[in-house]
Amino acid sequence: MKRFLLLLLIVLLGWGWYERENLWVFPDIISAYTAKEYCSCRYVMNNDAGYCRGYVKQWLPTSGFTDEASSKTITVSGMGRSHSAQWLSERQGCRLQP
Repeated sequence: MKRFLLLLLIVLLGWGWYERENLWVFPDIISAYTAKEYCSCRYVMNNDAGYCRGYVKQWLPTSGFTDEASSKTITVSGMGRSHSAQWLSERQGCRLQP
């Protein structure tokens, strides 16, 4: 049993090393996806805020969420990263901010 657990640990560490770049950017995906999708739901599709909050809700929670209606900018924080998306126009929709 100890050998099996040791082998499993070695395999998991090897897989983690192989996927290290993908694992490093994963936290960005949560906040960026939520900001962009909420912005599109709210300002492109013109849905109400409650519906859009439910639409973008994920298994991994976000730690911060602001919807600046005056500038149509959404800022979401989660897993130590923060991203913003802003509505540009009817033709361009929403874009993640650099």
